[in-house]
Amino acid sequence: MPMTNDLHTEHYPGHGGARLALHRMGPEDGNPLVLLHGLFSSAQVNWIKYGTAAQLAGAGFHIIMPDLRAHGQSDAPHDPAAYPGDVLVADALALIDHLGLADYDLGGFSLGARTAVRSVLAGLAPRRLILGGMGLEGLSGWARRSHHFIDAIDRFGTIPHGDPAFIAQAFMKTMKVDRTAARLLLQSVDDTPAEALAGIAMPTLVVCGAEDHDNGSAPALARALPNARYVEIPGNHMNCVTKPELGAAMAAFLAG
Repeated sequence: MPMTNDLHTEHYPGHGGARLALHRMGPEDGNPLVLLHGLFSSAQVNWIKYGTAAQLAGAGFHIIMPDLRAHGQSDAPHDPAAYPGDVLVADALALIDHLGLADYDLGGFSLGARTAVRSVLAGLAPRRLILGGMGLEGLSGWARRSHHFIDAIDRFGTIPHGDPAFIAQAFMKTMKVDRTAARLLLQSVDDTPAEALAGIAMPTLVVCGAEDHDNGSAPALARALPNARYVEIPGNHMNCVTKPELGAAMAAFLAG
């Protein structure tokens, strides 16, 4: 059994055979916890760098963190055929099948939370669900949010300070995002109507920064889910993942 702070990286075949990176941390006999990162980010930045994965591994969980396609160490194909509708959901289903998981928890942040919701609606059945950095409007109004990021890609390198897209441009620069692949990926993500959330019955944590309104109302999302609780942590959409309160809230929920 590896020590909880050990990190192991491997790859698995996603939808269409894409080579997708998978990072693991924590005891091999711990309860599996699959975590999906946010847009333009990676498992390293979202979960590992600021200690969230280590917190959860220290609580006894075996943390499973893929890099989404077009992100991190995963393939970023430029062929539009590699991005059918809900391809991230297909990749998530492929991951669970590849690992043979039947008893596990699932969490995500921002795009990862959206992917987690749609994966459950597509048939995944985690014991518990964690949705970080996500509000009700971020699920039901994805087309508007996607347009914001596509605009940032199309104007990359020319966006001035003060422009609403400036932060997205800066993060893409920091992360060295493959903008061609990211643009294709953004066009593959679908809206999730609020009424569909009634089908998500497992215990769910909705956790969001106090200053994070990027994806709408997190309390409203918690109210729309049949079995959810809302926990507020410090920070905004960009920096709440750097706070120890994120891992603490997740660990407390999973221990309950």
